Amino acid sequence: MTDRRLAALGQQLRVDSVRAAAAAGSGHPTSSMSAADLMAVLLARHLRYDFERPAHPGNDRFVLSKGHASPLLYAAYKAAGAINDTELLTFRHQGSRLEGHPTPRKLPWVETATGSLGQGLPVGVGIALTGKRLDRLDYRVWVLCGDSELAEGSVWEAAEHAGYEHLDNLIAVIDVNRLGQRGPTRHGHDLDAYARRFQAFGWHTIEVDGHDVDAVDRAYGEAESTVGQPTAVIARTLKGKGVAAVEDREGLHGKPLKEPEEAIAELGGPQDLRVEVQQPPAARMLHAVRSGRPELPRYEIGEKVATRDAYGQALAALGSVRGDVVALDGEVSDSTRAEYFAKEHPDRFFEFYIAEQQLVAAAVGMAARDWVPYVSTFAAFLTRAHDFLRMATISGAGINVVGSHAGVSIGQDGPSQMGLEDLAMFRSLHGSTVLHPCDANQTAHLVARMADGEGIRYLRTLRGETPVIYGPGEEFPVGGSKVLRTSDEDRLTVVAAGTTVHEALTAADLLADEGIQVRVIDLYSIKPVDRHTLRAAAEQTGCLLTVEDHHEEGGLGDAVLDAFLDGRPSPRLVRLAVRTMPGSASPAEQLHAAGIDAESIAASARLLVEHAVVA
Repeated sequence: MTDRRLAALGQQLRVDSVRAAAAAGSGHPTSSMSAADLMAVLLARHLRYDFERPAHPGNDRFVLSKGHASPLLYAAYKAAGAINDTELLTFRHQGSRLEGHPTPRKLPWVETATGSLGQGLPVGVGIALTGKRLDRLDYRVWVLCGDSELAEGSVWEAAEHAGYEHLDNLIAVIDVNRLGQRGPTRHGHDLDAYARRFQAFGWHTIEVDGHDVDAVDRAYGEAESTVGQPTAVIARTLKGKGVAAVEDREGLHGKPLKEPEEAIAELGGPQDLRVEVQQPPAARMLHAVRSGRPELPRYEIGEKVATRDAYGQALAALGSVRGDVVALDGEVSDSTRAEYFAKEHPDRFFEFYIAEQQLVAAAVGMAARDWVPYVSTFAAFLTRAHDFLRMATISGAGINVVGSHAGVSIGQDGPSQMGLEDLAMFRSLHGSTVLHPCDANQTAHLVARMADGEGIRYLRTLRGETPVIYGPGEEFPVGGSKVLRTSDEDRLTVVAAGTTVHEALTAADLLADEGIQVRVIDLYSIKPVDRHTLRAAAEQTGCLLTVEDHHEEGGLGDAVLDAFLDGRPSPRLVRLAVRTMPGSASPAEQLHAAGIDAESIAASARLLVEHAVVA
């Protein structure tokens, strides 16, 4: 395609962006218009992609980090023949595949959901790492970023990691159009300000006029030939380029043009240029998906083992039979025990240091390439990555997340290190699975089960050792529970998970010596929850006493209540949870101070019986 036709293609992409937003009555046409020439050159001369085979292993990967510029993406799909004009004009309509921000749930050519700014480049780092170290293919990863989102810290987590890993298959195209939502960006059109920042993280940078198609073409070629460094093509553009009424003007972000027909005429009118996108080179995936059931570690009943130890040992075993399993760490693998996997499978272990947003984003990128990531760090630190987890659910990404050092039971480190919100956070994610094992054999089985799950799968592990109470042959289906104490004389049911299971069992033994029988349920699957067992317990014992090493809001107690949200009468429910701000103390002192140890459980049960709250 000649430079003249490239320029015409850029105008077509602008026209179609204006048309799509006008048909929807909403959208971001001006943000699309600034990057139209950047997209035209990429589509016509540099992208290697088979739209008929989006899963082709050799395809280049494109991530629209500035997801609000989706009209431009959809206009490019039309130019490539992936969609037609009729579908283009369904933009933002109910039932359309062309949503306000693109998602892979609807469109097979979208790598990851975007729209929460600052996430595209971190996910792109994950995809580029996959190409270099896992797929070992030469596909390129192109990420189109806006200048406003470069204020996000996650962008610079990604920039540093890409430079550190020498990801020369990663090309960030920065659309520096100077205007954000409410006015000018921090650095305006100062391209050198952005270049200095990327260079500081080891990037090759190219500054270019983003509306000069020949200059953009040369910049892309230079990026493709750069060895040992990722490249940032930093392009000066004008928001609303080509239409005088909106070009480089403030106050027009996220608004369709008021006079779309006049704007279309000013841009040269509708066109129907078609682009023959380069085909990718022949390639094949290298990883084996499955080769058998893992030989999981086995622990003897009565032995004391930390569930974090069982996680690391089980993951290493799983990695021996699942060539698609990868482990990602946030610089705490010696604590989470992901180091066991690292020692046995170093080629599939990835260190992201203290950068939890990049950690989770990389897992999303790897999952997009059909790998099965296990992400582990302290449960408390996962709160930093909540927005990435939220966006991962929109992508439909399948990733496993493991949070260790959960609850007050970690002891002397104090509240900054205690995951006390994690169950609520992960339960709130759409389609998530939340698991909290109490012993080593249970942990090992659940780690293996997670590999074949869907969506976000969260496993909570403990720092301290707990007694093994289940045999290695026990099964633990997701959505299940275990009834550990039961009799016909049960006066109430104690529902626990993790460390509080052992406290509940001790309390049940203390109460039995006093002639008070209580049922004990290990609710290891907090989402989905075992409704049948909980309902039966409520009906048979009259009262449920939940005990959790977590804040009261959103955790185990709320999960139990969810079992009764179908119109049935709610049970009498009493909750024991962490309601005060912990300090530094031993694990036993912490549990007692929070009122969730065996003594506190037994005391609560006695009060319920004495005051006739239970039968």
